[in-house]
Amino acid sequence: VQLQASGGGLVQTGGSLRLSCAASGLPFSRYVMGWFRQAPGKEREFVAAINWSGASRYYAHSVKGRFTITRDDARNAQYLQMNSLKTEDTAVYYCAASRFQAMSVLETEYEYWGQGTQVTVSS
Repeated sequence: VQLQASGGGLVQTGGSLRLSCAASGLPFSRYVMGWFRQAPGKEREFVAAINWSGASRYYAHSVKGRFTITRDDARNAQYLQMNSLKTEDTAVYYCAASRFQAMSVLETEYEYWGQGTQVTVSS
């Protein structure tokens, strides 16, 4: 199983980025997909999750209304559209896959992880 995150970069405050996560080696359409992030000196935290059908999504309070998680099962991929970025969004972003049916904010319930992509928001 491999999850490959991409799309990170340097952007100014108020800008946008779109992260992608390409999955292989797992029955993608049966997995809940999620995004987590880890800022320097902080623990990794939940950002967003999308259920297997794509009909339900859940966001951390800090990103709700600014970030949108989507998935494309035909491409075995998920995405995180990030708008109105703030300096506090600076972090390494990780995609993750969970075989549990319910979306979760807990890292321990995600079985597979990507390598992370750096997002830096400058003021």
